[in-house]
Amino acid sequence: MQPGPRNLITDIEGLIVGNASAPRLRSGVSVLTADRPFTAAVHVMGGAPGTRETDLLAPDKLVQEVDALVLSGGSAFGLDAASGVMDGLRARGRGFAVGDMRVPIVPGAILFDLLNGGDKDWDQNPYAPLGRAALEAATRDFTLGSQGAGYGAMTGNLKGGLGSASAVLDSGLTVGALVAVNALGSATVGAGRQFWAAPHEQGAEFGGMGLEGAFSAGLWDPGAEPLPVKRRGEATTIAIVATDARLTQAEAQRMAVAAHDGMARALLPSHTPYDGDLVFAVATGQKPLTDPALDPFRLGHAAASVLARAIARGVYHARPEPGDVMPCWQSLFG
Repeated sequence: MQPGPRNLITDIEGLIVGNASAPRLRSGVSVLTADRPFTAAVHVMGGAPGTRETDLLAPDKLVQEVDALVLSGGSAFGLDAASGVMDGLRARGRGFAVGDMRVPIVPGAILFDLLNGGDKDWDQNPYAPLGRAALEAATRDFTLGSQGAGYGAMTGNLKGGLGSASAVLDSGLTVGALVAVNALGSATVGAGRQFWAAPHEQGAEFGGMGLEGAFSAGLWDPGAEPLPVKRRGEATTIAIVATDARLTQAEAQRMAVAAHDGMARALLPSHTPYDGDLVFAVATGQKPLTDPALDPFRLGHAAASVLARAIARGVYHARPEPGDVMPCWQSLFG
């Protein structure tokens, strides 16, 4: 498999992503949507998730498709970003039909960025307007790093950020990932510049450093027992993996489960009691499975691979700004 032409989740035909950032707040919102509803599922492995409307994504629930997915900063306050997205979609006539009413279906997830140095002394929750702005900005081309939901994100030792990557399989199916990296753990090996995701890198998408030195220069002790660098409750990496394959909600959920392997490959440690690590899965249904037994297997592998790459790209592209409480990769190693 090779990256798509953009190396973004929007290499999947029909998907668009919008970002809205608030520099003073040091936070933001990212929205994934499409011109028509799409199948979605979710899987949570972190111990401290914050979510909205995720129960309806179970395969046995009435609603089988959604209109958008939201990734937001702001901890529980950020869940209101989905309200702004709902308002924007309703104005477009989108939503689940109930009589003569339409209710946009907009699940979302949040990360904690309330202690990153931004001004959080607001009188009115700012996340609904940010959600609406992110929806209105949605396009196929978008910038990585300090953008949207990744704007104020941090890892255990470096600034986090918004990442994305894609892969086109030999079967012709495309898989992509979008992630806001705000982990308790680290995306890099020890105090060095090498990414844990290095074995999965395509080209030089996050530096092209290869594998030399990362695991042989004393940067990593395989017997080390890591301690949390952040305070409890300050973490969470939230992601979306997507494909143009035609999947049921149950099959999409299995892809989300497999994608968590990519999170574990790119962040050490991951899925801790203090992270709310979560993966949404999206299937646009444009292409049928050519092999119902083999294709889901390959989609799961590809989802894990693109998510690992997207995580490294999010940290790699983060940019320095005044008032940062953590350094960014580019400042130290770029």
